[in-house]
Amino acid sequence: MRRLPVLAQDVLLGVAVAVMQVQGTLAKPADIGSRPLGELGHLGYALLIGSGLVLVARRRWPVPVFAAAALASLAYYAAGFTDGPGWIGLFVALYTLTAYGDGRRSLLVAGTGIAVLGTCWLVLAAGIEPAAAIGWVFFRIAASVMAAALGESVRSRRVAAADALERALQAERTREDEARARVGAERLRIAREVHDTVAHAIAIINVQAGVTAYMLDRRPDRAREALVTIEQTSAQALHEMRAVLGVLRDSDNGRVPHPGLGQVHELAVIARDAGLDVTLELDPAVPRLPGAVDTTAYRIVQESLTNVIRHVGPAAVTIALDHGADALRVRVADDGGPDPAPASSPALSHEPGRGITGMRERCELLGGELVAGPRPGGGFEVTARLPLAHR
Repeated sequence: MRRLPVLAQDVLLGVAVAVMQVQGTLAKPADIGSRPLGELGHLGYALLIGSGLVLVARRRWPVPVFAAAALASLAYYAAGFTDGPGWIGLFVALYTLTAYGDGRRSLLVAGTGIAVLGTCWLVLAAGIEPAAAIGWVFFRIAASVMAAALGESVRSRRVAAADALERALQAERTREDEARARVGAERLRIAREVHDTVAHAIAIINVQAGVTAYMLDRRPDRAREALVTIEQTSAQALHEMRAVLGVLRDSDNGRVPHPGLGQVHELAVIARDAGLDVTLELDPAVPRLPGAVDTTAYRIVQESLTNVIRHVGPAAVTIALDHGADALRVRVADDGGPDPAPASSPALSHEPGRGITGMRERCELLGGELVAGPRPGGGFEVTARLPLAHR
């Protein structure tokens, strides 16, 4: 069922109050010595009707409507008209003032208005006969206080409901933001995994394919070894790609193990097949590492070897892993090849690519840091510190 528009509701309310005030006063026996409504140019009718019809604007201008109703009430009783239900419009105006006000200011206005009205009513009723009729004055004062209190209660409940709704919406927005952040972090993690896996495999395959093309007619046996390396490298890359993409298809992330430092010897073998002279300096007492640290260290070594194969070619590379009490230190350094260019040479570009940026981001996620740059005597060095307890 459709509700009437707010203005239509207030129009009906104003008309109904005006009718009830007039009808109720006419139906009541006239007070002794009171003035009929028709005297003074029908002023009594005008005040009763006006204090009702003014409620049409009660939501838009609650303070002026209350002031008009209060003045009408004072004028009515000051003129000595018959006492009756002429206070209905005043009570509705008081309720509206506090119900649609701003709390403190509206309560101050209502309290001041009730105090002024109560004082004036008591003064005007000083000589009322019979004396017991003054009880109506106290009734009007008490009813005014109750109307203001009822309006404030409604306003407080409305504000509390609005606050609760806003908190619920804020909580929902926070959950959505957190969900988007988690999705973004997972997308970035998968992008890094794909980059590290594909870049390393393509670099090895590219080198071995060049060797195969060069050795095919001169040394078929060497070409066969290069093809075997290509086959093994591509198979490993496919295996790692399945592990990465399997996360998107299967919620059981433990179905395929992540690569770790236990496979660094395999990386060294592949790098040697690609023409690098790899030296491993491993700490034999390295304990079991946290999974994130283990995978990150492996990816740093893998990406560093990939960069040497792509940008340097045949070179001597040292891979050093040092396990401390609070962190794992990884260092991968190359000598720049047979004819290393000095670090200050403009012909040698050491602009960091996405690989170095990805390695640095991996370290920062674990609370560590990574430094990559040219060595003073030629070549390039990557050093990383990975805390064992992420803070």
